[in-house]
Amino acid sequence: MALADKDRIFTNIYGFHSPGLDAARKRGAWDGTKILVDRGPDWIVSEVAASGLRGRGGAGFPTGLKWSFMPKNDPRPSYLVVNADESEPGSCKDREILRHDPHIFIEGCLVASFAMKAHTCYVYVRGEFIREREALQRAIDEAYAAKLIGQNNVHGWDFDIFVHHGAGAYICGEETALLESLEGKKGQPRMKPPFPAGSGLYGCPTTVNNVESIAVTPAILRRGPAWFAGIGKPNNTGTKLFQISGHVAQPCVVEEEMGIPLRELVERHAGGVRGGWDNLLAVIPGGSSMPMIPVDQCQDLTMDFDSLSKLKSGLGTAAIVVMDKTTDPIKAIARIAYFYKHESCGQCTPCREGTGWMWRVLERMVEGRSTRAEIDRLFDVSKQIEGHTICALGDAAAWPVQGLIRNFRPLIEARIDAYTAKAASARHAAE
Repeated sequence: MALADKDRIFTNIYGFHSPGLDAARKRGAWDGTKILVDRGPDWIVSEVAASGLRGRGGAGFPTGLKWSFMPKNDPRPSYLVVNADESEPGSCKDREILRHDPHIFIEGCLVASFAMKAHTCYVYVRGEFIREREALQRAIDEAYAAKLIGQNNVHGWDFDIFVHHGAGAYICGEETALLESLEGKKGQPRMKPPFPAGSGLYGCPTTVNNVESIAVTPAILRRGPAWFAGIGKPNNTGTKLFQISGHVAQPCVVEEEMGIPLRELVERHAGGVRGGWDNLLAVIPGGSSMPMIPVDQCQDLTMDFDSLSKLKSGLGTAAIVVMDKTTDPIKAIARIAYFYKHESCGQCTPCREGTGWMWRVLERMVEGRSTRAEIDRLFDVSKQIEGHTICALGDAAAWPVQGLIRNFRPLIEARIDAYTAKAASARHAAE
């Protein structure tokens, strides 16, 4: 069942209307925000926790629980840092929020910061997002001019928001590397603990959240946690921005309820798979780091954290990449492997050395210039990378390779056998 229009949070995600303050207010932004603030930080955190909202940046950690980790009576200043880096290949939802619906996001920043007793918020914007940063800054300027944020604003909570433009490094999407970059240092992940809630930006209590996670907060508080929890599936509640790209008729970003069937999502909103559903080969369900799902598992697949976890994949950022039967899956994963090799910060040996090694092996496997024994060696090396690095980039590089071997091993073997037979034939002819 499709999400009802009355339940949509992002009412201008397609950009059909003005992103300006007056238009945003007509759509419901900044409506009774002071009433929400007056109910206090503890009420906000408990309402978000009761809604079942899970982080929309990829990990799916419960948002209310994450906010509750912030210390209650700490003399240090607290910070909210919003991760708008969005460098995961296939993911493009946060940029639509910044371009077309920035005011519900800014309102979310105010409410979330108040819940954590933070007077300052930093938004870290991906280096390639030039127009998106400009659109967000225009909206922030409007909010300042209307005294919705800033010192002595109408909500009674002094609040400043600053936009920081990154330099285009994928690794800065990792929350501690982002904090390092914000502080003017090289974007490399920190060892944890300490976690950001205890020692984050400038050594102070900090919460790092995704753009979508923050933007949905005011709607949850206005409509109540039961409304949000009533959408989707248990433990996978609420609405979600899905991004559909690849071999579909109409690539798009669309808001739907969590747990919607993959086939319904693709056919209703993206015009279906190119050549029809029977031409589907596989999908990457949540951005390039998530293992691909072969067509035989896609028929009844629902798009939520738990269903995809059971298939040894993940919802991630809900960036669905559709691949039809013209796709060479080995070549596709080799290209993804090159991306992670290129974007590794080089701090951890398994990632620094392993990503390049996996890419080189996959490049040979594309041609079949390998051996069957090397398939198991590749899988084994991916397991030695996974879980053995400071941040999750090592995991992100390993998982697509593991998904390829699990689901397309016969194809890899057939290509190796064909290359071997061709090479043997050439040798015989030469003799």
